[in-house]
Amino acid sequence: MMRSRFDEQLNILNTEMIEMGALCEEAIALASKALTSGNVELAENVSAISSDIDHKERDIESRCMKLLLQQQPVARDLRQISAALKMITDMERIGDQAEDIAEIITYLEGRTAEETVHIRDMAAETISMVTDSVDAYVKKDTELARSVIVHDDKVDEYFDRIKDSLIKMIAEDPENGEYALDLLMIAKYFERIGDHATNIAEWVIFSVTGEHKNS
Repeated sequence: MMRSRFDEQLNILNTEMIEMGALCEEAIALASKALTSGNVELAENVSAISSDIDHKERDIESRCMKLLLQQQPVARDLRQISAALKMITDMERIGDQAEDIAEIITYLEGRTAEETVHIRDMAAETISMVTDSVDAYVKKDTELARSVIVHDDKVDEYFDRIKDSLIKMIAEDPENGEYALDLLMIAKYFERIGDHATNIAEWVIFSVTGEHKNS
């Protein structure tokens, strides 16, 4: 009876993790859309989603603590719960970084990122990394988690390309300097989101295997 109640609580935890992951995806997608369309109003909506992510983090943290204190978890349960606690920290930071991207967009005065086509590709890559990392946790799929880690190299590659194209932009037209630096900061935030998705994937592998690359 105790075990079935515990499993029920773990299922609720999984659902909440999926919901938090979906909010992260929504925040990144909205920031990306605002960037490519130059729509400042869209960018301003990211802040509300980031706030929802913060609330979700607190709810999940509370649920994890109750599971640890009220039940008798076995080793695998402990790994799953401790991995969730680590993952929500990364997800909360993803929300913050999407908000940081949105804030920079409000300074661009309607200019879009069309000059650097790779930013849109980079955004799409980071969204799929976040989606897959949370899916991997719920499905206990270490292969999917490992594919997320591999994709981080692609995000880093996009960042290098974007940096090179922005340096070229400044060289050709110094008046674009401030705009180019804003875009570079946006690309840097997307790169960090990729890093957080990688962290999540590494905790997924830990939750299933008990092995973490830093341990």
